[in-house]
Amino acid sequence: MSTRSPASRRGVLGAGLAGAALATPALAQANPKISWRLTSSYPKSLETLFGLSTQVAKRVAEATDGQFQIQTFAAGEIVPALQALDAIQNGTIECGHTLSSFYIGKDPAFAFDTSLPFGLNTRQHNAWLYQGGGRELVAEFMKGHNVHAIPSGNTGAQMGGWFRKEIKSLADLRGLKFRIAGLGGTIMARLGVVPQQIAGGDIYPSLERGTIDAAEFSGPADDEKLGFQRVAKYYYYPGFWEGCANVSFFVNLERWNALPAHYRAIVEAACAEALALSVAKYDHLNPDALFRLVASGAELRAFPQDVLAAAFKEAQALYGELAASNANFKKFYDSWLPYWRKEQIWFRVAELPFDAFTSSQVQGR
Repeated sequence: MSTRSPASRRGVLGAGLAGAALATPALAQANPKISWRLTSSYPKSLETLFGLSTQVAKRVAEATDGQFQIQTFAAGEIVPALQALDAIQNGTIECGHTLSSFYIGKDPAFAFDTSLPFGLNTRQHNAWLYQGGGRELVAEFMKGHNVHAIPSGNTGAQMGGWFRKEIKSLADLRGLKFRIAGLGGTIMARLGVVPQQIAGGDIYPSLERGTIDAAEFSGPADDEKLGFQRVAKYYYYPGFWEGCANVSFFVNLERWNALPAHYRAIVEAACAEALALSVAKYDHLNPDALFRLVASGAELRAFPQDVLAAAFKEAQALYGELAASNANFKKFYDSWLPYWRKEQIWFRVAELPFDAFTSSQVQGR
C-alpha cells in the first residue's frame, strides 16, 4: 500500500501528465511531417518493378509513424517514363525509381549504376556497389546531376528478348529494328542493329504495328504481363547486355540533404529491403512464367555463338574508346574492370561449376 498522501499522489500524477504532454511536441519535432511525390519509370501492371515504389513508401511511412509520406505515381502520370531524371534533378518531383542506363545520352557513365553488357551479375554488382567502392563513385557522379542514388531493386539476369524472325547468324541482325536500352543498344548498333529506346508500356503496340522487329525488356515475369508473346514468338537468351539491372531510387540532392539524418537512414534501409525482395521475387516468379510462355507457344532460342562473340568483342572495344574519351567513364571503369576480372575468377572456381552440375541433373527428374 502507498504511504503517499492523496495530495502527494496528485502531484506525482500531475507531473507525469505534464511530461506526457511535453513528449508529444518533442516527438513531432524529432519526426517532422514530410510529403514527397515519387515517379516510377514503370507502369503499374509490372507489379515487381512498380512495387519497388509502393514497398519503399510503405516502409518509410511505418518507420516514421506516418510522418514521412511518399505518394507513388506510375510512368506517365506526372512525367513520361524516360524523363524521371530530369524531373527529379530540376525539383519538379522529389524522387523516383528508374534505371540510370536510360540516361546514357547525357553521359555514358550512367550505365555503371545499372550494369554493363557482359558485366557483373546481381551478386557481383551488389558486391561492387556496397563493398568495392561503387556507391561512392556513383554518389560523386550523381552529385553533378543534383541527384542522390540508392540501389533499390534488381531484375537479375535478363532474357534476350522477343523476335519476329529467327536469328540464325550474325547476318540476321543487320537492319533489325530492336527495342533495347543502355549501352547494349550502342553495341548492337555496331553489329548492324537499329536500336530503339522505348518505354516499357509502349513496346507492345510498337511490336504489334511492326514499328520495331524485336524487343527486349526484362525476364519472363515482366514480359508475360506485357504480352510480347502474342506479337513475336521467338524468345532469345541470354540478355548479355544486362546480366543484372540495378534499379535506383533517385532523390533530388537538395531534398535529400534537407532530410533529418534518421529519415535518410530509414530511406536507405527501405531501399535495401526492396532490393533484396525484388531479387527474391524475380527468382520466384520467372520459372513459372517461363513455363507458361512456352506452353502458350513461345519458342526458346539461344543466341548463336557468332552473335555472342561479336557482341563481346565490340563491348570491349567500346569501353576502351569511352574510357579514352570520357573522364567520368574512365573513373568508373578503372574501378569496375579489375573488380569484374576478380569476380569472374572466383565464380569460375566455385559458383559456376556448382550451378552447371546441379542444373545438368534436372533432366528426367
